[in-house]
Amino acid sequence: MSSHAGAGAHDGERPEEWPPAPLADRLGFLLKHAQIEFAALSEPALRPLGIVGRELAVLSVLADGGSLSQHQAAQRLAIDRTTMVALLDGLQAKGLVERRPHPGDRRRNVVELTAEGRRVMDEATRATREAERRFLAPLGDAGARRFRQALRTLVAPAPAGHHPAP
Repeated sequence: MSSHAGAGAHDGERPEEWPPAPLADRLGFLLKHAQIEFAALSEPALRPLGIVGRELAVLSVLADGGSLSQHQAAQRLAIDRTTMVALLDGLQAKGLVERRPHPGDRRRNVVELTAEGRRVMDEATRATREAERRFLAPLGDAGARRFRQALRTLVAPAPAGHHPAP
């Protein structure tokens, strides 16, 4: 069984041999189950605030970027416009963001956090940082820093002209 709080909550008790030997070195399997374990910690932390992780990501990008268009926010999160519109519709219905016509281009909307959106984003950020701390605790501080850096390296775009070998 995992050492993380919430382990087993999503699918019952785990067998003594976990992960199963044939999958113990399979990256996809490990990443999937790490995400499940992290979600078991972070989702309950966000639930009292009425948002989910994807919505916190949108709030965070908007807080960092000032006035962004829907398109700019979608680009920063690397999601398609349709998904962004749906996320913003939900956040607007919750009173966390507001849309206004762009002052220089009435065909575009500018999206900003409301005061309530900023408050929820601040609380949610604190809650998820605590969930992250608990999740990464088995790695120690230095290991957690290395793990985050390794993930940033893996998700960063390849330099122009550089394509990994197949």
